[in-house]
Amino acid sequence: MVAVKYMGEYNYIPSIPAAVIFAVVFGIACIAHSWQMYRNRTWFFIPFICGGIFEIAGYAARAISSNQYPNYTIGPLAVQAILIMVAPSLYAATIYMTLGRIMIVTGGEKYSIIRRSWLTKIFVFGDVICFLIQAGGAGMLVQVSTAATGEKIIKIGLIVQIVFLALFLITSVSFHLRLSKNGSAYSMQVPWKRHQLALYITSALVFVRSIFRFIEYALGSTGPLLQHEYWSYIFDASLMVIVMLVFNVIYPGEIGDLLRERKKGDDGMELLDEQRYATGNYP
Repeated sequence: MVAVKYMGEYNYIPSIPAAVIFAVVFGIACIAHSWQMYRNRTWFFIPFICGGIFEIAGYAARAISSNQYPNYTIGPLAVQAILIMVAPSLYAATIYMTLGRIMIVTGGEKYSIIRRSWLTKIFVFGDVICFLIQAGGAGMLVQVSTAATGEKIIKIGLIVQIVFLALFLITSVSFHLRLSKNGSAYSMQVPWKRHQLALYITSALVFVRSIFRFIEYALGSTGPLLQHEYWSYIFDASLMVIVMLVFNVIYPGEIGDLLRERKKGDDGMELLDEQRYATGNYP
């Protein structure tokens, strides 16, 4: 086995149990999401599940890498560095798509500061850019000759992600306030606020995680955040687990149901029979 040294290498003895525990937790949440997606036919959640799979594979590779201490090999190091770094971008893509669907089912598209038809395109495109930048930078960390450049590229990717997340939060809050104030009686019957709450929680967690990662790389390999493993589990792994659990609990399946029922309407604008809401017969 060939030993590898790179700037992003652990500055501590990594914990095998911690990596295994998080791989298992992400696995359980991912299985639950796969079932929810299949049951509710919310196929736009595929990127989210892919993010969960990336987390599982990333922490599994981290466990393998941890077991190799101190003679790490490039394979597990590269896999854990890349997949754990880019997984949140896949979560963010689904968060962005969910807001677009909430706008459709509430009929509140006119209350968005960004035209709804462009909203998903803009944010998902930005997310793809973040994904590619961070993946490229993380891949460069595993070689001494390119590690410094890799760190710079990752910081650029994180800055782009932070900017898009901040813009998304502004867009989401603005839409929420304007719809609450000006929405129709029907839109107020649609249970959109709980799903907005889920978006706020999850996007804020990804936002905090991105800021943490930027500070981590800005401080460098001698900084306190890269000197202690527990920081990454607190401000990355744990936060991303919560993101998955929030959507397990507040799953946008009913948004998908409403969207399908709207498409079935005679004029393409109906959502559900008003009598269904009046009787409280809502799943």
